Amino acid sequence: MRRGGDGGRGGKKGGGGGPGLLAQLRNPPGGRNARIMLLALAVDRTGSGLWAASSVLYLTFVTQLSAQQIGVLLGTAGVAGIAGSPLAGRLAGRFAVRPLLIGCHLLRLVTLGLVLVCADFGALLPVIAVTYVGDRAAKTLEMLFATRTAGERRAAYQALSRSAANAGYGVGAGIAAIGLAVGTTDAYRALILGNALSFVVAAVLVWRTDESRERTVEVTRSGAPAPAADDGHAAPAVGGHAVPADGGREAPARRTGPWRDRGYLGFVLLDVPMNLDDSILAVGLPLWLVERTSAPHALVPAFLVINTVLVVVLQLSVSKRAEGPRRATRAVLLYGVLTFVCCGCLAAAALVGTWAAAALLLAAALLVTLAELMRSVSSWELAVLLAPEDARAAYLGAAGMSQSVQKSAGPPLLTGAVMAAGPVGWLVLGTAVAGLSVVQQRSCARRLGVDEPRTGSALPVG
Repeated sequence: MRRGGDGGRGGKKGGGGGPGLLAQLRNPPGGRNARIMLLALAVDRTGSGLWAASSVLYLTFVTQLSAQQIGVLLGTAGVAGIAGSPLAGRLAGRFAVRPLLIGCHLLRLVTLGLVLVCADFGALLPVIAVTYVGDRAAKTLEMLFATRTAGERRAAYQALSRSAANAGYGVGAGIAAIGLAVGTTDAYRALILGNALSFVVAAVLVWRTDESRERTVEVTRSGAPAPAADDGHAAPAVGGHAVPADGGREAPARRTGPWRDRGYLGFVLLDVPMNLDDSILAVGLPLWLVERTSAPHALVPAFLVINTVLVVVLQLSVSKRAEGPRRATRAVLLYGVLTFVCCGCLAAAALVGTWAAAALLLAAALLVTLAELMRSVSSWELAVLLAPEDARAAYLGAAGMSQSVQKSAGPPLLTGAVMAAGPVGWLVLGTAVAGLSVVQQRSCARRLGVDEPRTGSALPVG
């Protein structure tokens, strides 16, 4: 368990009071591999910004799909994307992460090319669904790469990756704005091609890294057991049973994967509402402004600007609040408080005048961004800490499902239930998230043993 600092390295590589964002991007945790991967991630997310800003208009004006068809198309793709995380985790337990991630980039390159030649709903549905599967798988593989490359400094790496990703996303959205201003069919197609090109560049960058496999591998291809863990506890499970570290009595059996680990599945389930900040920012804020307040519509772009700028600027400092089990579990509580206050601002915005509503909505955008900052690091840190080291790939694959489920269920929850209920709906949502954050914090603290006086014990399973 880490305690402050970086093992005496101080500020040389991003410890407290260390160098700023640019300096740490040049010398991130993990060295050369991490530096190349951060660049690949920024390029990938630049393409994502192009897609996010142009996809709906492309499907509307170029392929001539109706609004209902687009809704079904993107909703179905979101559901299909849920499979991407566990699939990536399972494959990463047997194969190296680097070629798998390159494969995800090339898969999306092919499907984006098919989007340009498919002209009807029936053909686009499977193509975009596979694109979303590849997208979610790539994100899980990026997490695994970071866990293996950055080691105990994974929280610092995650902060850098969030900053790089948001910067890339902002660049992509800015480029897309130029194409959308032109508004021609060729301009829309050029934006889709730009996204496809980002996959090519990202794949080349990933290929330039060299991956060293973890010392602990959950299942080797030959079926042989992995070596004993460094902490002296039982070696990784083989065939569902733990191998005794001392050759004596058999250690308590460790589950061979997350699907029979009720404690970890409970964490994944509770992490779904802990990701609702994404839908609140992208769906709840703009629709609530337009439908239930008198605030000027010109505020809508400001929400994204606030979010992008704050994530790039603050992610590193906020990440320090979630390093290690104690801080990560406390960050979950802070997420609940911030979300509750954000929902309170949204509820109040419907009851006041124009400028007061504008101020409350801007405050809500600030609060939901701060909640996102806490969640992005705490969810990552807890997903790693709660996973047995010898089965980490499969466990992180399962953990990645929470974001995918939220992306599918969050928007209809907000539009069909929360906003339909008016201001009371926001208060109920905020209260529910705050309450579930307490449950999440207590269950994680109990599993990690941080609520006990002794530390450094093995993670309880169950």
